[in-house]
Amino acid sequence: MLNNNTIYNKLIVCLLISVLGFSPMTIDNPKVGQVIDSLNGVSIRYNGPMHHVAGRNLTPDGYNLGLKWQCVEFVKRYYYERFGHKMPNSYGHAKDFFNKKLSHIEYNKARDLIQYLNVKYSKPEVDDIVVYDESEHNPYGHIGIIAEVGADHIILAQQNVGRKSRVKLKLVEFEGIYTIADFNILGWLRLK
Repeated sequence: MLNNNTIYNKLIVCLLISVLGFSPMTIDNPKVGQVIDSLNGVSIRYNGPMHHVAGRNLTPDGYNLGLKWQCVEFVKRYYYERFGHKMPNSYGHAKDFFNKKLSHIEYNKARDLIQYLNVKYSKPEVDDIVVYDESEHNPYGHIGIIAEVGADHIILAQQNVGRKSRVKLKLVEFEGIYTIADFNILGWLRLK
């Protein structure tokens, strides 16, 4: 028999799923490869420690999605499953997805996507790929998919950040210039 607290908790979870579009799953001891969230039907999996590698994930036709269950693997699998998109260059660390030699709103040939610089006249959109540069503690960079864009924030869906698959980041607009307020974000990529 269910008590009132159990019923209340289940109602809250159902409300969050219907309003926010995702479940705030909290799994105490997930196993490597276990689904901890999903975005538009594409699973987000637990990877264990940040530098853990569990082999390479390939599609049935041999397209390289990346190392299981790293951030790059989720992003490439998301674009492959949701849009049928294959990147011409199917290798590289997260930071390598962003070509620093390109200008704002320029074609990134290696990824077959349009590249947008952070702190410019273009607002990020849902399904854009956010690219972080390397940092002192992470020489590979990081990458995720925008799940939501609000007036003053974005929600970034990501893999390989422990058990928390989503993060809310501040979005600032000043005189038509937009920036995702994280100094390490290079910009975002979008389908043409």
